[in-house]
This record gives sequence, C-alpha cells and structure tokens, in this order.
Amino acid sequence: MFENLSERLGGVFDRLTKQGALSEDDVRTAMREVRVALLEADVSLPVTRQFVKAVEKKATGAAVTKSVTPGQQVVKIVHDELIEVLRGEEDPGKLRIDNPPAPILMVGLQGGGKTTTTAKLAKRLKERDGKKVLMASLDVNRPAAMEQLAILGTQIGVDTLPIVKGEDPVAIAKRAKTQAGLGGYDVYMLDTAGRLSIDEELMAQVEAVRDVANPRETLLVVDGLTGQDALHTAQNFDDRIGISGVVLTRMDGDGRGGAALSMRAVTGKPIRFVGLGEKMDALETFEPERVAGRILGMGDIVSLVEKAQATLEAEQAERMMKRFQKGQFNMNDLKMQLEQMIKMGGMEGMMSMLPGAQKMSRQMGDAGMDDKVLSQQIALINSMTKKERANPQILQASRKKRIAAGSGMEVSDLNKLLKMQRQMSDVMKKMGKMGKGGMLKQAMKGMFGKDGAPADMADQMDPKALEAAARQMGKSMPGGLPGLGGGGGLPPGLSGFGKKK
Repeated sequence: MFENLSERLGGVFDRLTKQGALSEDDVRTAMREVRVALLEADVSLPVTRQFVKAVEKKATGAAVTKSVTPGQQVVKIVHDELIEVLRGEEDPGKLRIDNPPAPILMVGLQGGGKTTTTAKLAKRLKERDGKKVLMASLDVNRPAAMEQLAILGTQIGVDTLPIVKGEDPVAIAKRAKTQAGLGGYDVYMLDTAGRLSIDEELMAQVEAVRDVANPRETLLVVDGLTGQDALHTAQNFDDRIGISGVVLTRMDGDGRGGAALSMRAVTGKPIRFVGLGEKMDALETFEPERVAGRILGMGDIVSLVEKAQATLEAEQAERMMKRFQKGQFNMNDLKMQLEQMIKMGGMEGMMSMLPGAQKMSRQMGDAGMDDKVLSQQIALINSMTKKERANPQILQASRKKRIAAGSGMEVSDLNKLLKMQRQMSDVMKKMGKMGKGGMLKQAMKGMFGKDGAPADMADQMDPKALEAAARQMGKSMPGGLPGLGGGGGLPPGLSGFGKKK
C-alpha cells in the first residue's frame, strides 16, 4: 500500500535534501509536486489543498529556510502533517470491549469483505487480547453466507452461533446476545448482510439490529480499491447507522492509498484496521505514525519486530542467539531464517518496513527477483543431507552437483548460497561480540524481555530508537545487515538468484 505515493514523494524530497540551502521558491515548487502526487494517489481535493497549505505555511518560515538542514526540516514537517491528517483531532484508542459481553456490529456494502474481516478480527481478539469470542451471521440473503462464517470459525478456532433456518436478522441478534451472556463470552460479533447504501429495506433492517444489540463498536468494512467512493459510503452509513470506525480491505492491492489518507479528514471517522491479504492473520491496526513513516520511506521497524515476535518463539530465539554468538551459523539456521522471512511477508513485505529500503526493493524488482528466490534457496538446503547441512564446509564438487541436480538448480546458485551462509556466519559472530552484552543479545532482550516472555512492542519500544539502531547496525557491519547487504545494495548471495526468464 502507498507504493506509488511513496515513490513520488521520495523523488521530491531526495532533490530537496541534496540542495543544501533552500529558498521559499524551492519549497513552493516542491509543494506543487507534492500536490500532484497526492491527487494522483486519489486523495480528495479538499484534503490535498488543506495539507499543502498547512505544510507550505510551516515550511516557508525563516526557521526552515535558514536551518542547517532545511531539506530534512521540510520532510519532518510533511511527516508531522501526514500524522495529523491520518489521526484527526483525537486518538480513537483501542476498541471499547471492556465489559463483557461486548457487541461489535460489522456493516458494509456487498462484496467488501465483511465476513472474512469478521473472522480476521475475531482471530486477532482471541490470540492477541485473550478474548473469548462468539461470531454470528445475520446474512439471510446471500446463499451459504452463514455456512461461510461457520467454516471460517472452525479454521480459526472461534465459536459461531448455531444456524437456525428461517430466522430473521433481529431474532438472530437477540439469540446471539443471550448466548454470549450464558456462554461467558467477552465479545460477540454480528456479521450483517451486504447492502447497497441506497437499499432502504436493508438499511432499515440493520437499524433494527443496532437498536436490539446496542453495539459498543460499529465497524464499517469498505473496499480500499473503491477510492473516493469509500468516503461517500462511509458518510452514508454514518448518517443512517452511526459508525465508530472503518476497516479498509484489499489495501495490499492498492498502490495509491488515497482512501486511507482522506477517510479521517473527510468523514471524521478513524480507520481502525487495514486488510492486507486473504490469509486470516492479514489484518493490521492502522497506526498513523507508522503509516506516515512508511509513506516517506522511513520504514516501520516496530511492525517488523512485532511480526518477528509473532512468528518466532522465545525459547527458539534463545537457542539461536547462543549459537549465533559463537558464530555457529549452518544451513539449518539459514533455512530457518529464510522460512521466517516468508512468514513475515517475504522480501517485499520486509523491505517496505525497513528505513530507506525502498530503493533496494526497486533494485530487486529491476533485477527480476521475487519471493521465488527464498523458495529456491530452501529447495537447495532441502537437497542436502543432515551432515551437509550441519557442516557446509564439507561440500566438494561431486556433492555440489548432486545437491544442485536434486533441487533443479545450478551449481553456481549453490555457490552463491554457500557464500551467503559464510557472510552471515561472520556477521552473526561480530554482532554477538559488539557492545555491552553483545548487540544480538540486546536485540533479543528488546523483543522478548529479560525472562523470555514476549513484550508489548507498542508500549515498550521507541520506534525512533529502533530505527536508529537498525541504521547503526547497517553501518557498523562490513557487509551491512545480515541478508540485507550494505550501503543499499542487493542482499549478499541474492544478486544472481531467481532471475525471471
């Protein structure tokens, strides 16, 4: 999400930061380009005008133009203004689901992804917040809508209200309320039927459900790809039903992201979550600071570490750390790292969250590389025997031919993988020794706490400190960060890998 906008703004600010001294005309020229970039990203015209006006007013003062680093000052002003646009006047905070059983009403147009989002949110509440959740489908119009929610509930391990044929939505909502109270549920979620905002009968139906359930949160699920239409939908639903927040779906397929930037400013309603894929865990909270950082290429280290935290167990991390400190980094460890990268969204997903890595991501695209590279490298490792994985130095010509043939790759590809493993082993050894207690140890403590229990990232980690640490680690390593190369180049061992033919 936001790739196109990020690329355009990156070009504008690159020129500004390289200029040294800035005149007011330079700033105004840059702001004209920013205005065009925002409009091309499908941001609404009133929001664009207001944004550019606010930035220009702050950026043309003497404090900026006479500053030592005027370009950086302008970027900071744009960053702060982006946060302001995304957040609005007040921070919405967490979902209001404290007193059980708390009802959440899910509304939206047909085909927006309500049922899938209901299941994703239920899974998140169960796993992250430890809530006992009940889901109920009120969609009596769409064929197999109730069965779809029941199947999703089985997949994610969340209870669904038993289906009773012939019941109307209001009766189902009453039954869900009773069941949630008797069953000791913390939250019950009501998935309503998809409707057109001009469908009077269905809008009246959801009003009746709202009056019965008296929901703590009414979340509107909107397809992010509909752009400006998403804003009209949100306004219509808010006028009729009264919504407390918005969930934007399919944002992984939207390189512009204009709806996300305009939603809060135009409707006054906060974006609570964004859907970034079809999988049940592809739902992220919408954090204005992190999103602004991603748009301006500053990265989102906190989200990256949160993903690592979710996919890596504390005990496994402790074992890995002890091995890495001794420089023991064999093919089994490399395979685990590659699988970890795939779980965390692949190379592109990780690159989008690292500070200043957008250019490297484009380099990789130009070189014809994608996540197939990771799968090919894992295939090479799978072709080795246990002994070869533990001691890759024993690999001689005949063994290399056998491994390459077994994985359908070339011997040259295996040589690149071996080189990558040796480089990463050296880097891990150095990181284990650097600084008080070792840089690696400090990073693990930050992720998992002193006792190995996962810490709450948002509360305990300062994003700026994390970004500074990531940049410092990149500079201090001879080859850059492990698997990420140095000085913005391609990752070691990947440059000739997986080229599209």
